[in-house]
Amino acid sequence: MIERYELPIDDERTTLREGVVRALRAVPMHFTSTINIEGISATDLFAMNTLLGGAIEEQTVATLNATRAIWDPTGRWADYEFRRYAESFPDVRLECDGGEVPLIGIELKGWYLLAKEEVPSFRFRASANAMTIWDLIAVFPWSLSNVISGKPILESPYIEQAKYAADLRTYYWEHRSDIAQPVKHPNTHPYPEAGSSYSDIVHDDRGGNFGRIARINGLMDDWISDTMKTTLAGIEARWWVRFLKLFDERGDEEAIRAKFTRLAQDAGHDSQWADEVAEHFLRLMEM
Repeated sequence: MIERYELPIDDERTTLREGVVRALRAVPMHFTSTINIEGISATDLFAMNTLLGGAIEEQTVATLNATRAIWDPTGRWADYEFRRYAESFPDVRLECDGGEVPLIGIELKGWYLLAKEEVPSFRFRASANAMTIWDLIAVFPWSLSNVISGKPILESPYIEQAKYAADLRTYYWEHRSDIAQPVKHPNTHPYPEAGSSYSDIVHDDRGGNFGRIARINGLMDDWISDTMKTTLAGIEARWWVRFLKLFDERGDEEAIRAKFTRLAQDAGHDSQWADEVAEHFLRLMEM
């Protein structure tokens, strides 16, 4: 049975980590962005995470530093700040100048709520040996303020002990079938140097699925299900995705309208605001 690592209560990093977790949860309330999206085709929305993911992660790091009072209320770590290294692992590190080892690392991921997969599609391949027990993985769902336009807004994040997530991912991979091969771990250490090998190695991954932790039962599934119920302009995100996918598929107008009507009915039956949701979809169909 894979379990989370116990954090020593007499280590300063444990208290610091608790503050960092609180700050991560507060990020959506404090997040601001200079990005404003207008005029993009609705069927191009599925690619938004690729287009904007990096910029939003940069702004999330800036928000973390702006909420220092949450994670460092006494000023104990005044010389430290969060810095993002897009090509390194973990990609966010709490560090100071002078070459000291980072205090805490965060593998930061963005998840565009209207992405076609309806689940985070990123790969988390780093070896458990490349992280400490204090390091975190944080996934921030985001959308646009006017659904298909506007400024990015963040939702409540998924936060987990990164080393535990890596162990669970490895266990899942090695036990997914009777013929699954063992995962090989590189010779690495926490906060590996840029360009060094820190990802686990698999030889039975023709589909490129190793590291897709959103598929591991019991890790993120409850959070994903709850997050996909986030309402955007009165309609849950999961229904927006299915609506947009209608126009990403081939088919004549009559077939699309028939699917659209069924979607509106399904959304209405599955919601406590049944009539309102159905009415929203039917108005969209007439546009």
